[in-house]
Amino acid sequence: MLPIRDTIPSRHPPIAVWMLILANAFVFLIELMMPEPALREFFHWFGIVPARYTHPAWAQIFGLPADDYWPFLTSMFLHGGWTHIIGNMWTLWIFGDNVEDRMGPVRFVLFYLACGIFAGLVHTWVNPESTIPTVGASGAIAGVMGAYFFMFPNSRVIVLLPVFFLPLFFEVPAVTYLGFWALSQFFSGTLALAGPQNVGGVAWWAHVGGFAAGVVLHLFFVRRRGSWRRLRGDEYFMEMPYLPPGYWRR
Repeated sequence: MLPIRDTIPSRHPPIAVWMLILANAFVFLIELMMPEPALREFFHWFGIVPARYTHPAWAQIFGLPADDYWPFLTSMFLHGGWTHIIGNMWTLWIFGDNVEDRMGPVRFVLFYLACGIFAGLVHTWVNPESTIPTVGASGAIAGVMGAYFFMFPNSRVIVLLPVFFLPLFFEVPAVTYLGFWALSQFFSGTLALAGPQNVGGVAWWAHVGGFAAGVVLHLFFVRRRGSWRRLRGDEYFMEMPYLPPGYWRR
């Protein structure tokens, strides 16, 4: 099932979502201009390679400093192909605007990065022997999905299901769609543990870790009700009748 859009419109322009999409697109354009050998080296330097931190001797042989933790941040802005980046940015666009509405742009970016970093740590912990770089924003976006799961329980998602090459559109509750997605990542990650550990593919446990981080961390980033907000046009003078006499002569 491919998500098309949700049923809750955003109340403010999703500035942070736009900026994150632009940042990822900019880095991807740089990747496209790199020759294949340079791109592989680029991914090893700025993607998450678990063995780099669990086996410092191996990292030293390949010239990768084991005390460099920037890849847990930079890996979120790298993607392995058109399908990878389009799928991630589309999902961020669908679910990110509403979460940003409740957090505000600055808090949303901090929340997004925190989820991505936690996702990378979980991936490294579960796959300590892997020498393959992990790249992509999916861990951070999984955190956004985890926050959306609890923040908008009454939302619905319009999904596309191809049936014999015919597009079928229908609505499902957001909690159903996101809950099924999270469980599928968990079970896929569990099955992957039974196979070879040093192969490429989907970073299932990064998704699980990001989703779990979103479920927990959103509680610390959501603005409390009644916090400051921009006044609407008809609210600027709503308090004027309650001002004390002679207020404007001060």
